[in-house]
Amino acid sequence: MPSPARNLIEGKPVVSISKQSMKANLSPKIFIYIALPCEAKPIIDFYRLRKDNATKSFAVYGNNEIYLTITGIGKTAMAAGVAYTQALFSSASNPVMLNVGVAGHKDHPIGSVFLIDKITDGDSDRRYYPPLVFTPPCPTNSLQTAAKPQLIYPPSQLCDMEASAFYETATRFTSGELIQCLKIVSDNESCPAHNIQPKQVLELISTQLSTLAAILTKLTQLAELLNPPELAKFDQLLSKYHFTVNEQIQLKKSLSRWCLVKDEIRIEFVPDSATNGKEFLNLLNQQIREAKFYL
Repeated sequence: MPSPARNLIEGKPVVSISKQSMKANLSPKIFIYIALPCEAKPIIDFYRLRKDNATKSFAVYGNNEIYLTITGIGKTAMAAGVAYTQALFSSASNPVMLNVGVAGHKDHPIGSVFLIDKITDGDSDRRYYPPLVFTPPCPTNSLQTAAKPQLIYPPSQLCDMEASAFYETATRFTSGELIQCLKIVSDNESCPAHNIQPKQVLELISTQLSTLAAILTKLTQLAELLNPPELAKFDQLLSKYHFTVNEQIQLKKSLSRWCLVKDEIRIEFVPDSATNGKEFLNLLNQQIREAKFYL
């Protein structure tokens, strides 16, 4: 029998959520972050997401498994939307986090879809490399994020206004392998950005829902491999050491990464030499950096 998570990913009907606050006692598996309402609407309809009227700072839609936040345009808005939503659902373990939206390119055809393998912040020149540990259902491309719309397209990269802030913020809440950006080309030199209309954006996103669903399936399967041992060890460590709220977030992330790179959760050598939560984190992260990575 298909699991509820699989039904959600494939856009099939699910049991309706409680009339109480959508956040109460929920631990969603998937978080989607989008800048514009016209980008979000096809996904909201596809997954039958309901608006959380109790959440006022951002427009948040969800069900038992998937939550989508409309952040607004720009890096500051995206970073705030990610941090706000993940704080609401701090109990989520190894969440899948996906940024979906349109982007420009010098000459790629409008409607082309890409999973991003490199993100460059055009203002700080920081670079991020989302790890791809599965075969994507679409081509990959690099992307440059800028604070303002680009009138001159980069020679080979896609361009947007949110991805670098999304990725940098998301890495505080989950393992990097579960953080991805999916971009659909909405403008190029032949049809520049000032010609884009909301209806066109909605249609572009609608044509790539199957690609979106395939990526979420892959990421959800990866996340499910991480959860059982990580959750048990996390609870054990909370009873042994004191961790601040921020350290607890870091601990979840580090344990998830340990499971992924070592395919195990045997880290008894670390607690034996640590006297507090901060020391434990430092020792664990040192072991992760020294570990060999096997796929």
